[in-house]
Order: sequence, then structure tokens, then C-alpha cells
Amino acid sequence: MSVVNHRKRLSSGLSVTSKVFVRSRNGGALKIVREHYLRNDIPCYSLACTECQHIIKPDASGELPKFILSSTPAKTIDKKPHYVVLDTNIVLHAIDLLENTQVFYDVIVPQTVLEEVKNRSFPIYQRLRNLVKLEDKRFIVFHNEYNEATYINRNKNESINDRNDRAIRKVVSWYKGHLPKIEIVYVCNDADNRNKAKADGLNVKSLLEYMEILPNGEDLKDLIPTDFSRTDLEKGYDETSFPEYYSNARIMAGIKNGTLYQGILNISTYNYLQGEVNIPAFKKPLLIQGSKNLNRAFNSDSVIVELLPKDKWKEPSTTIIEETAIGSNDNADDGDDDEVNGPTGASRGIISDKERLLLAQEAMKTTRGSGGSGDEKRLQPTAKIVGIMRRSWRYYVGQIAPSSVNAEDTGNTAKSCFVILMDKTLPKIRIRTRKAKEYLGQRIVVVVDSWPSDSKYPNGHFVRALGDVESAEAETEALLLEHDVEYRPFSKNVLDCLPKEGDNWVVPDITNTTDKQLQKRVDLRDKLVCSIDPPNCVDIDDALHAQKLPNGNFEVGVHIADVTHFVKAGTALDQEGASRGTSTYLVDKRIDMLPMLLGTNLCSLKPFVDRFAFSVIWEVDAEANIINVKFMKSIIKSRQAFSYEQAQARIDDATQKDELTESMRILLRLSKKLKQKRIDAGALNLASPEVKVYMDSETSDPQEVEIKKLLETNSLVEEFMLFANISVARKIYDAYPQTAMLRRHAAPPATNFETLNDMLNVRKNGLSISLESSKALADSLDRCIDPTDPYFNTLIRIMSTRCMMAAEYFPSGSYGYPEFRHYGLAVDIYTHFTSPIRRYCDVVAHRQLAGAIGYENLDLSHRDKHKMEMIVKNINKRHRNAQFAGRASIEYYVGQVMRNNESEQEGYVIKSFNNGIVVLVPKFGVEALIKLDSMGDVNSASYDEDKYELKFVDFEGKNRTVGVFDKVKVDVKSIKDEVSGKRKVHLVLK
Repeated sequence: MSVVNHRKRLSSGLSVTSKVFVRSRNGGALKIVREHYLRNDIPCYSLACTECQHIIKPDASGELPKFILSSTPAKTIDKKPHYVVLDTNIVLHAIDLLENTQVFYDVIVPQTVLEEVKNRSFPIYQRLRNLVKLEDKRFIVFHNEYNEATYINRNKNESINDRNDRAIRKVVSWYKGHLPKIEIVYVCNDADNRNKAKADGLNVKSLLEYMEILPNGEDLKDLIPTDFSRTDLEKGYDETSFPEYYSNARIMAGIKNGTLYQGILNISTYNYLQGEVNIPAFKKPLLIQGSKNLNRAFNSDSVIVELLPKDKWKEPSTTIIEETAIGSNDNADDGDDDEVNGPTGASRGIISDKERLLLAQEAMKTTRGSGGSGDEKRLQPTAKIVGIMRRSWRYYVGQIAPSSVNAEDTGNTAKSCFVILMDKTLPKIRIRTRKAKEYLGQRIVVVVDSWPSDSKYPNGHFVRALGDVESAEAETEALLLEHDVEYRPFSKNVLDCLPKEGDNWVVPDITNTTDKQLQKRVDLRDKLVCSIDPPNCVDIDDALHAQKLPNGNFEVGVHIADVTHFVKAGTALDQEGASRGTSTYLVDKRIDMLPMLLGTNLCSLKPFVDRFAFSVIWEVDAEANIINVKFMKSIIKSRQAFSYEQAQARIDDATQKDELTESMRILLRLSKKLKQKRIDAGALNLASPEVKVYMDSETSDPQEVEIKKLLETNSLVEEFMLFANISVARKIYDAYPQTAMLRRHAAPPATNFETLNDMLNVRKNGLSISLESSKALADSLDRCIDPTDPYFNTLIRIMSTRCMMAAEYFPSGSYGYPEFRHYGLAVDIYTHFTSPIRRYCDVVAHRQLAGAIGYENLDLSHRDKHKMEMIVKNINKRHRNAQFAGRASIEYYVGQVMRNNESEQEGYVIKSFNNGIVVLVPKFGVEALIKLDSMGDVNSASYDEDKYELKFVDFEGKNRTVGVFDKVKVDVKSIKDEVSGKRKVHLVLK
């Protein structure tokens, strides 16, 4: 194959560069010509330039491009105004520094850099695009690959990387000549590229060198990634060694021939040196034990594992090992990684002699064939991590460990210290900072830069401080960052998509309009529509109506806020909603998926005003069997907005005979029919320890906690929302069999219930949970009763919930129809349609339903299988993160309520270890670990794995035995963990 480059000028003023390939195949020659068009009217986007003002042309929309690089940019310490040109490695490794509000303004991003970043990290690419959209930061993309003056061909024998480096240097050189009065600083951390730039006479700086020429640069050095600034963290520094990861070629070959496997690592909540990886080829998860086998992997990393020989398979550890208890006095400049010759690899001299003995005993728990004493049913295949396919690294929140800060150090030199993270499954992170003493007692944000094989801990750098530990603002922001919830205000681009009338927007008159879309809407304002929601709900996204028909059947309608009337596919508003995926509900606030104007006004189905809706209307008989169903875009006018309590009181009040009340009574009767049908089909009635935290209306301080009470009206709304979701799922699947937005819930594998069933068999006289079908499971849960304890059945339902698979969104083409089934609801097909204000899945379902009924054409993004897979991957992640953030918020505020309210409560043992137990306290919906050393004499303890019992002598000298399902008395109070700074519920066994 030969390549010849040509360039010629066109009559239009453009030029075209051509690459001519001659390829020989089977004796014949094939000539391939690829043309790349170049322009001479691409501006520099600088307000200091008058030349480019005359060459620009309007874009496709008729608008002129904006010039945003300042005419008076920031000056360096030698008083020179300057622009910055970024290299790819700076964007990839220092994106959080680029986002910092104190530095990096008037930045030129060459198109070459943008494309390299997109190819190497799409999340960072999205963050870079967001920076370009922020007008106050003044980032511009310069399309050098289409500019006649800056485009370069690739030389013979030149690598693509070297050609791209040369292209970026060309951009710097062009700006230098084009804007001689402004200094052009090229920031690059590639030493070879810097040397070549210096040879070309360019002003090039490393990231550290650039900080040094800024007036405020000294204060920002802590934010430089350690890979760019480490001076005393060189090879061999920590005097430890992890196995090197396998090469990509070896990994690919191993996966292909079945000797290596890929999966997501899940670190144990109770033992940070033990993890599991679920692999479909194995019935049980692969067990990863010990720091060497975990090999620098973080919780949720996508890892490559290699199976260990069968004689090294083990039982999961029954010893609680917490990272904060190990090496808590480590100095960041010391290294000692001697390990116990056991399954966890805990550091010597840190754990007790009793715990060391327990670890040594566990090391013997291998197969009987190898002489161990292991129990075959508990035995799991073990593996080691040999590669990382994708890191889960993100922003982490923690606090600096006081023991790692030298109190006598008064210098201004950056020193190493440790940050203990809020997430106890993660290791501490070493950072370098000049302000360690200043940040003590504060929540700080850090990122991980690297974890070399010769370093005991990962290296990272400081990003910013959030505020004092335990302050509500800092803790709330911390939990949002910890769970990767986007909480920044909506950008101007997003808000510009909203109606200009704002709060004054009203539904147009559809009786006198030429708008063809409005003409398709059905006027349902005569229906007795009402909404039933939690108290003080402002984002009302669903309403209902019912009436008896002349033929004896019933008309029932579910009306959902028509969000997609305002959120059009492909707009900035739609992209923001797709990125956020869901609203997040905290105790004290709501983080919206869409701007508040939509949720609380334009889309909210408030009473007494006209609103656009998407309606599902059924005709059903007295047994709630569907006679027919219709879908339509509509206009409704809600008669009333009820809370659950208000609706229940009105239904129960026999003196109320009005039509609206009778409508709700019809809905209640039919909802009971629907619920019974689901139960008969095998729907599960599971449970979770949900509580509500009441806040003071004036101070917003948490006042009390109570278990949520559910009324019949809660069930009424739930049943009709399920009814609508099922009907919509069938309709959109019929219309779009490859890309319909659906939700599935897989049946749990039997191994998920092995431990719970063994506990029931041993501790509760042979009770068990059946898994032949969801119906069998539901019936067996009903049989799990302790006549002496009414709460026991609820406890088993809570524990069963934790054994279930997680429900997930998926495009219909990803699975065969039998796998669409929603196990928990016992239905063959399901979606989410009823909450588009707060869930992006519902927005997609609305668009697909609108397409299915011929209301409007469906956007390509929801007809393309690959794009739909990207959408569901993100919303599954965002949905899960929002749930965890909500629970963390409740946990924090429950802790605040209990700071000064110590009380004695009943609890239930739900887990047992050889050095502790986990107790659930139903009244507060909290669970906590009680370590053996706080219950009695550690050396007197013995643990019976077969009976799930821990025996010990308490501090009063009494013999005690506690086991799973035991009801116990505990003192409940709230304490602050001095190591992590996290306040948590603390239980003391009575």
C-alpha cells in the first residue's frame, strides 16, 4: 500500500487535502482517495483580535460565533497577560484543577486534544465539554484540524502520537504569531514534547512550572496530581511490593482461553481485605482475600482475576477487620507492610493476639482433601487480581488523620499525610499538602492519582475543603460527592430551554389553535381527576380518576405529567436530565433531575389549573380485568391534591357522598383486586427498615425518628402506577421490539439464599425459604413466623430483600422475552412511565409511547440500540447512587437526632462473626456492628459457625451466648468516629 498527500485550493476559498491510497489485493490494484477539507475562516475567538472579526461567517443557524477569550487576560508574575494552550495529558490527569475557580481562565483547547481525550476517557471528555460551555471560564475549542494555517500531514514513519504532539505545537506557534501582544503559554507534562516545543521557541511549562508563574500559584500547588509533582515517593519508597499486573496481550489471551475472568469487585463491608467477584461461570462468587491478592483494586473496579488452585479455596472470613483499626498510627513517611500468614494480610502488631489466632485458624479452612477443617457448603473458589480493566476512581471525601500530621512542623513545605475516607471499604490515601494542620477537623475532597506496585497506599491530591466535620452543609455535600450525585446548579444553556414566560406560562387554548400537535390532544378537563401524594408534595407527577360506566364496567384513568412537551430530545435540557438520570431525595432537600420550574410548576399536576398530561385510560370490569386500554396526550384539570392521610380520611368518612369521594372509593376497591391478582401470581411482599426523620420547621434541625406508616391509599396509588407501567411496557415493546425502555428483575440464584436458609434451619427449627418460583418464595415467607415475636416475619422479609437481585433498566433487544420478567412484581413485562419529573427512564418511555400512538416521531437516540444501551447504563448507575445517597442522608440525620437522646431499645442480631455481631434496631431503622471487645473478654470467646452463635464472658463475669435472630436489648446512642470523623449509631449490648 502506498500513500500520496495532495493539497489544492478550491474556487470557494477553501482548500482540500487528499490522501491517495493504492491497495493491492488478489493481483488487482484499488485506488482510495480520502479528502479532508480545510477552511481559512476559522477565528481565534479572542476579543483582542480585530483581524478575525472580518473573516468569520454565520453558522448553520445564522448566528456568528462568540469571541470569548478576554482582551485583558490574567497576568503572570512578570506582568504579562497570557492565554493557555493545553496538552492532552494535562486534561486527562488534572481535570479537577482545570475546573477550579481560582485558576485556568482564557484557555485554548486544540481540536486534536479534544479528540484524544474523547478516545481515552469519555467522562473526562464530557467534563471538558462542560468547561467549554461555561462562559465565565472562557475555554474555547480551536478547530486546528480544519484550519488551513494549522493543519499538518503525518510524516513518513511518524507515529500518530508524535504527529498529534506536533499539531498541538503548531497551534501554539500560530497563536504566538497571530496575537503577539498576548503571551501564549503551552502547558504540557510530556518532557520530550516540552523539549521539542522549546526548540521551536515556544513558551512551554510543566503544570508545576505554570503554577509557579501565577500570582496565586503557590496556594494551588496542593491541587497538582502526585504523578506530576511527587519528589519523595519514588520507587521502593514504601518498602512493599504488590504483584505487577499482567500485560494487555496476556489478559486478552487469558480471557479468550478461559483462564482469566472479568468482573466487578465488591469489598466486604466488615472486612476491607476481603472481596468477591461474581462470574457467571461459577455458582458462587470468587473470593479474593488478602492485600496481595486484592492487588491495589478499589471497591467497584472492573478487575481481571485468575483462579487459584482448588487446594487454596477457602470459606469467607468470619473475622471483622476494619481499615481504620489497622495502621491508624502509620506515618505517611513510614513503610511497614509485614503481613499475617493468613487470609486477610493485616499488619503485624496492630490486631490483638486473639484476632491473630482467629486469622490463623481461618487460614486452615481449605478443602478437606488438603487436610483443612473446612465446611464444603461454605467453601468458595478463591482468586487473585491480575489486572484492572476500568478504575472506579472518583472524588472521595474524608478527613486528614491527625496521627499522620507532625504537630511541630511549622514550615511551608508540602508534606505527606493520610486521608481517611468516609467509605470504610477503601484504603486511606496519601496526599502532599502545605496546609495539613489547617485542614484538620474538616471534610476534604481528594482524588486518586496512582497506586504504584511499590507503594503500600494509593497516592492522590487535595481538591478542596467542604467545611467542618459534622456541619450539615459539609456532611450533605460530602454524601452527594461520595455517591456521585450531580448537585451543581443548572447551567444557563439548560435554563434557556425553559419557556420564556417562566412561572406565568399557561396551557394554550386547544379549541382555537393551528398547532397540529395541540390538535391531537384530548380534552379531559371534565373528568374528576385528583392526586394523592405525601404531605407537602410540590412535584406532583401523577393523578387519577374513576367513574362507573352505563354498562356496569368502570373507566379508570392514570394521568402523568407531560414532561416531554417541555424536554425535547437532544436539547441541553434533555442532555442534563439524561446525565443526572434521576432526582435524589435527601432528608432536608431534593436534588432535582430537571429544573425546579418544571417539577414544581409547569409540569406539576397542581389542582384547579389546566395541565398537559399523558393519559392511560382503561375500561375494566368489577374484577379489574382489562376490557380495553387507550393512550393519549391530554389536558386535565385536577380537582384536588390530597395527602395520603387526607384521602384515607375522606374515603373512610361515611358522610362524604360527593362524586370525587365516590371516585376514590372505586379506585380503592379496584386497587385491592389488582393487588390480590399480583399476590396470587407470586408478587413478593418484601420489607426494608424505612424510617422518616422529622425536621424542625424553623431551625431545620432533626427532631425525631419514626417508622413510616403505610395506609390503604398508599397501596391504591402504587397499584394503579404499576397497572399503567405494565400497560405502557406492552405498548412500547410492540412498537419498538429492539429498543423499548423496560425494567427487569431477575430471579435470585439459589446460592444467594444459602446462608439465610441455613440460619433459619439451624436457629428456627427447620424453617426455610423456597425458591422454585416467586409464588413459592412469597408463600414460604408467609410461613416464616415466630408465634412469640410478631416482628420476626418482617425481619425475615428485610433479610430476604438483601438476598434478591437488583432490578435494572434495559433496552428490549438486550434479552429474550422470558428474561423480561420482573420477579418481584410477578409480571412478564414492565417499565417506568409514571414519574418523568424525577426519572429519565420515564422520559424515554413517554417519547416511545408518543411514537407508538403516532403523536410524534421518535428521536433517533431512542431507536438506536447502541445509544439506548448507553442511556440505561447511566440511569442504572444514577438510580443506584441516588438510593444510597438517600439512605446515607437518613443515617446522618438519625445520628444527629440521637446525639443527646441515648435510649434502650430492642434489637435483632442479623449477622454474627467470631469477633462481633450486627444488630438491627427496628424503631430507628438502623443497624450497627458491636465488636466483641465492647461486649466482654475477648480471650474468653468462642464462635460456633454451624450455629451462628458467639459465646463470651461479659464484663460482669457472666457467660453470654448471642446468635442470629436473637432479640437483644441495646443502648442506642450516637458517637463520632475520631479516625474517619463520621458520626454513626453506636450500640451497646445490655
